[in-house]
Amino acid sequence: MANPVRASDTPFPVNVEAGKDYWWCACGQSKSQPFCDGSHKAAGEFTPVKYSATETRTAYFCGCKGTGTAPLCDGTHKKAP
Repeated sequence: MANPVRASDTPFPVNVEAGKDYWWCACGQSKSQPFCDGSHKAAGEFTPVKYSATETRTAYFCGCKGTGTAPLCDGTHKKAP
């Protein structure tokens, strides 16, 4: 399996709205980080991850693409090279 492109060394803070869906880029190639723009189609093995906001708040979407709690940041970027 191919590794995703590391899009950022920090999470992306996004103001999400309750009841809305967001599609997180899993391949790291999107030009619309942290969200999918369809670039994964060329990358092959990746699929965007749906995030459904249950409340209006700031959510921190993973930028390093190594999180264990996709699509949200779990601090993995602090350990990854």
